[in-house]
Amino acid sequence: MGWSPQIETRLREIRMMIPQIDVVIADEEAVVRDRLRLLLAEETGVEIVAECSNAIQTIAAVKSLQPDLLLLDIEMQDADGFAALNRIAQEDLPIVILTSVSHQHAMQAFEARALDFLLKPIDERRLHAAIERTRAELLKAHDRKLTHRILDLLAEAKTGPQTERRLVIKTAGRVVFVDTNEIAWVEAAGNYVEVNTSGGRYLLREGIGSLSKRLDPNEFVRIHRSIIVNVRNIKELQPCNRGEYLVVLRDGKQLSCSRGYRARLQELIAAQ
Repeated sequence: MGWSPQIETRLREIRMMIPQIDVVIADEEAVVRDRLRLLLAEETGVEIVAECSNAIQTIAAVKSLQPDLLLLDIEMQDADGFAALNRIAQEDLPIVILTSVSHQHAMQAFEARALDFLLKPIDERRLHAAIERTRAELLKAHDRKLTHRILDLLAEAKTGPQTERRLVIKTAGRVVFVDTNEIAWVEAAGNYVEVNTSGGRYLLREGIGSLSKRLDPNEFVRIHRSIIVNVRNIKELQPCNRGEYLVVLRDGKQLSCSRGYRARLQELIAAQ
């Protein structure tokens, strides 16, 4: 199809994270349903879960099967596509791609918040592009839900009993006692770790792996092989490219959460 390398990479990630798109086809013409079935068979990870020839069947199929995508003909005899959409509860409404034999419904289709509008006879390339847009939309929804679940999980973290609640740091001829509650984030720096607190920065001669074992796992999370963050100091998680997160702290500091640590968080959430 001639996608750029960046788009191809992103689409491969989308397919891995969303293995299947469940589709309901709704069109009163059998020949159109047959063509859509053949075209969708060429798409990776797409499964047709129902074929409907009228609005009543379509509404029932969407409610009972909860598909990811509805390919809906606007001109059906018992009710047009827009009327059918109005009879589907908002919480049951999937991504919608509307089809028609005429351009005259295009504007109304987008006003109805359809993801795409396809003119019949269905063009293979236009359908492929619409399916890829569907994948992208599903991934964005997945990322939003995952972000909320991660933040909820972090918010529920409770302080467990610890024998060590402060770090002893020697600096400039002094001995400084740092309460772990004051630590915002920690970053590896060679044979040292840089401990960033509300009161300043300190170098501690210790490996980040060793330090992570001394910190309360209910308060501190490792987001990168060289970064540990106090979960109470996380303000926001922003999904980025290639499955990574941008972790934004309360003071505006932005830190990268690598893909490997995101995968561990996903596994933890899935096990809940």
